[in-house]
Amino acid sequence: MSFFAQLGLRKVINASGKMTALGASAVSDEVADALKRAAQDYVDIDEMMEFAGSVIAEYTGAEDGCPTCGAAAGIAIATASVITGKNLSLIERMPDSEGLRNEVIIQKGQQVHFGASIAQMVRIGGGKPIEVGNANKVEPDHIEQAITEKTAALLYIKSHHAVQKGTQSLETMMRIAKEHQLPFIVDAAAEEDFQAYIRMGADIVIYSGGKALEGPTSGLICGKKKWMEACRMQYKGVGRPMKVGKEGVAGLIAALKQYPSKEDNGDEQIERMTKLTEALADAKGLHCSIKQDEAGRAIYRAQIQVDANKAGMTAAELLHRLESGNPAIFLRHHYVNVGILSVDPRPLLKGQEDIIASEIKRILKEGQSS
Repeated sequence: MSFFAQLGLRKVINASGKMTALGASAVSDEVADALKRAAQDYVDIDEMMEFAGSVIAEYTGAEDGCPTCGAAAGIAIATASVITGKNLSLIERMPDSEGLRNEVIIQKGQQVHFGASIAQMVRIGGGKPIEVGNANKVEPDHIEQAITEKTAALLYIKSHHAVQKGTQSLETMMRIAKEHQLPFIVDAAAEEDFQAYIRMGADIVIYSGGKALEGPTSGLICGKKKWMEACRMQYKGVGRPMKVGKEGVAGLIAALKQYPSKEDNGDEQIERMTKLTEALADAKGLHCSIKQDEAGRAIYRAQIQVDANKAGMTAAELLHRLESGNPAIFLRHHYVNVGILSVDPRPLLKGQEDIIASEIKRILKEGQSS
């Protein structure tokens, strides 16, 4: 019996993805062992944080790094760092940044909700979000003309949540930041390449530790040494209530050390999702196909289009039935409002795609017969 079942909680089949709401990732034995061993011992936390920074630097190619309790905390901490630097008096003032260079420029279509608002994370760090352009159309001039003597940084959100058309590229935004000698921050929370943006020249890059990295609930910031030192200093200020414990840091380090050995499993994803779509081929009211991740990552999901008239229920109703069961089956539902559900193969345990197909067909059959 699983740990959560022993607590009396329902079993969950996660076909949604590396989602915070479902616990992000199930860690490897090596990461779990690091968590356990760290929890049972003591360490000088400041020394550990500095050491973790060096490990992050090693695996990202950055000058230095800073561990966090998650990518959201990373945005707040990074924002505070570009406003305060290592000035302790300013660090202790945050998020009150009145009179300081505190404006953070972000393209309008990237001011998204990921479970919370990007703008709120910026404000927690003392920043004032400045949205530029329109949701689906941003010109370089929109960015350039928003820069003032109050600008602290430019922030780019690399995410499937963000508008993918009509916005300025990361390269363009970074060029503008460099021309104006402003720090350029990239939120790459769910991205799988932990070196790409550092190689491109970003000053600060933020990742989740519990998503592509498959570590514990944690995060990391990497980048230029002066900013990483300032980031770690924020634990004397706004970072204090979002501190990451010794267990989280140990698990993050273990996950970083095992990540480069991971192989691309795109072919396996396609194979498993093909099997799922074939199993649902005779389900009335469903049209299934395989789609690559909208942000271009090497993730291949089964997309299930629900025709409510033929299926006897809407996609939202099917989703509710799946989530209400035991086991509770969570599908990806970003487009449920237009009748689309998706199955993400990455978090699925072996054979769970068969359970999902069987349960969907059972629910549809019951609904149609009634």
